[in-house]
Amino acid sequence: MKTNIIICSLLFALCSLGDTYAATTPWWMQPTVCRLDPTDCYTTMGMGFDSEMWDATSNCWGLKLICPDALVAYSRDPVPMGRAEIARDGGKKIKVDFDTNLLGTDGDCFGRRKTSENGTVASVNGTNVYVWCPGILDKPDETLPNGEITYGTQPTCKSLAEYGYVGIENGRCYGKYFDNAKYFIECGTALMPIRLIVLNGADYTTPMNGAPIDMDAAERLFDKMYSVSQTQHAKYFQE
Repeated sequence: MKTNIIICSLLFALCSLGDTYAATTPWWMQPTVCRLDPTDCYTTMGMGFDSEMWDATSNCWGLKLICPDALVAYSRDPVPMGRAEIARDGGKKIKVDFDTNLLGTDGDCFGRRKTSENGTVASVNGTNVYVWCPGILDKPDETLPNGEITYGTQPTCKSLAEYGYVGIENGRCYGKYFDNAKYFIECGTALMPIRLIVLNGADYTTPMNGAPIDMDAAERLFDKMYSVSQTQHAKYFQE
């Protein structure tokens, strides 16, 4: 009987100590409480991150905010995504033309259109297109730091030449202007013109006998002029 009394006394003492510990220790510090891993998903989380959201698949804090323009499905606001979701479903949920490692142009979410060649070429529907200097495209679909792009049919040599432009690099964008009063831009089937002919001050607006009546006639005339020029050059400027 005496032994039983001693055992009961010890148990009572231990229980009392446990109650005292539970009463003095905050509930969130008690060993029976399950706590989330406080590890951050990213080294630093500033603009473009929601640092208060839990990434369940990666077991860490922090979600990337993906810009609406970079998403396949329409969204008015940036959409938070976890690291595993971006890596696994990026091809289905994020457009191939956007880089989610870069902040967007507004700097508040991730997803910037991919560019190359010092920003003169951009990715549209998985294909590289030229970034045109401001003012060349009639209705640009998007403005980039270096110029403008169109999602649809790209400019041709003839469509550019009509306004005096040639599809060559001009600084950090494409499209260089040549005054139609001073140059004739002869186009073929490629974007680059076949020839750029200097008019040497000739006033092509002045009426003359035998003047070409359309562009095809003008091109035939210039071909003839070019041929004569080459013949004369070979005759009088021999190496």
